[in-house]
Amino acid sequence: MGEMNDKEIEDLLKAHDIRLTANRILIARTLAGLDYPISMKELESKIQTIDKSNIFRTLLLFKDHHLVHQLEDGNDVVRYELCFSHDVEEDDDMHVHFYCEHCQHTFCLGEISAPQVDLPPGYKQLSINYMVKGFCPKCAHRYYIKG
Repeated sequence: MGEMNDKEIEDLLKAHDIRLTANRILIARTLAGLDYPISMKELESKIQTIDKSNIFRTLLLFKDHHLVHQLEDGNDVVRYELCFSHDVEEDDDMHVHFYCEHCQHTFCLGEISAPQVDLPPGYKQLSINYMVKGFCPKCAHRYYIKG
């Protein structure tokens, strides 16, 4: 995702109708600095100045305002990543994630959009959790491509 300065973080929060607080800015900045989805436990260890319940409530608020994606990684762990949706009402940044069966890491493949799903009448899509499972390049090369 890349580093974002405080003004960019504040602008992103405002664009998603989220009131600015020091904790929300810190959580958003931490998520922005990662290039992979992070678990609640990992986020807690990165941000030791905010208690677990406050981090959790903030992540739920961010999810409700389409500022984070919440996904399960195939290892029964819920992970979060900053979303760069341009709409507070709808997530236009849904993309593919990859779970490596060997090293058990989850990768964000932001350059690959999640495929459109045509739902039957009456259904309303809120999000997509599109997870591809297999072997990451490092594990595939190390363990499965002998040469």
